[in-house]
Formats: sequence, structure tokens, C-alpha cells
Amino acid sequence: SYCRSQASGKVISGEEHFSSKKCLAWFYEYAGPDEVVGPEGMEKFCEDIGVEPENIIMLVLAWKLEAESMGFFTKEEWLKGMTSLQCDCTEKLQSKFDFLRSQLNDISSFKNIYRYAFDFARDKDQRSLDIDTAKSMLALLLGRTWPLFPVFYQYLEQSKYRVMNKDQWYNVLEFSRTVHADLSNYDEDGAWPVLLDEFVEWQKVRQAS
Repeated sequence: SYCRSQASGKVISGEEHFSSKKCLAWFYEYAGPDEVVGPEGMEKFCEDIGVEPENIIMLVLAWKLEAESMGFFTKEEWLKGMTSLQCDCTEKLQSKFDFLRSQLNDISSFKNIYRYAFDFARDKDQRSLDIDTAKSMLALLLGRTWPLFPVFYQYLEQSKYRVMNKDQWYNVLEFSRTVHADLSNYDEDGAWPVLLDEFVEWQKVRQAS
């Protein structure tokens, strides 16, 4: 890999300054003839950095690269994003994993990543996310931190909803942050989307039975 010095075979410390030329050569290890890292290249990239494609680190990285479409990195996205991260090889990127994870613990960064995920994951000819994609993205983003998530997931499973629009998506995060797990402070007259009103109603019926 590009970070190893030819002579000693040792990994050079991350202190070595960033090289755009090296970063571009690294990009071409994965890009196809169309100068885009597509699904196959992405799989190899994930393998090389030691991260599963569905790991949340990949979402944070895509956000940092401002990637437009899930499963693809363009040359511009790669160069701009990796330059801002100062990464021109596998080892340097791996050394940034803790930093990328830490973005999820920062309230405003997390909100930006969450909002970004909606456009990133949707089919570009659709204005909404299909419900299966929405469920898997919500599991990735809120599954470990929102106590009500398993119940909400169950609700979506049995609901009539086939898509989730941007307003609903944004409000799920707001709901997860402000409404208690027992729903005691849920304001029915608040400006929540119908999807969430119906979820609360459904859950209250379940709790009562």
C-alpha cells in the first residue's frame, strides 16, 4: 500500500505530509474507467480499510466526502474529501476512524449526518425514501441510541407506509431526542407528522393491552 516506505517496509507515521498525487493514485486503485469508484471498487476499498460496507463509518466518510450517491465516490468527491481529512492512503484513513466515529457523538454533526443520509440513500428520481431503505438507515443511525427504536421499527413493519418523506425523516430524529420513552411528554397538538401521531397512538394501545 502507498503508505509504506519502499526501503524499510515500515509504516510511515501519519506525520508525513499529505500528497494530492498520492491521493489520486490511491483513488485509481478503486475507480473504473469512468473515473468513479462504483460498487465493485467500493467493495475492495472497504476490504482494504477493514470496514464492512454497512458500517456507520462508511456513512460518516461519505458525508465527509459529500458523496451524492450511495455506493459511489467520484474523483472530485474523493479528492476534496480526502484532502480535508489529509488522507492519501489506507493507513492514514484508518488512523482517522476514531475521529470519524466521534462525529456521531457531536450533536450538531450527528444532525447533519442524519439529514445527509436521507438524500444520500434515496433513489435520485424519487423525492422520498422507500420504507425498507428508511428502516435500515434508521437502524444504522438511531438503532443503538434511541430506546424506542425497536418499537418504532416494529410499527413501520406493520404500517401502511411504503415511503418516508424528508419532513417525516427529520421529525423522527427530533422525536427521538425530545420525547420520553414512555411518551408521557408527547404533545398531540404539536406539529408532528401524522406518521408519528399514529405511531404514538399504536404504541399506547399496545401498552394498554
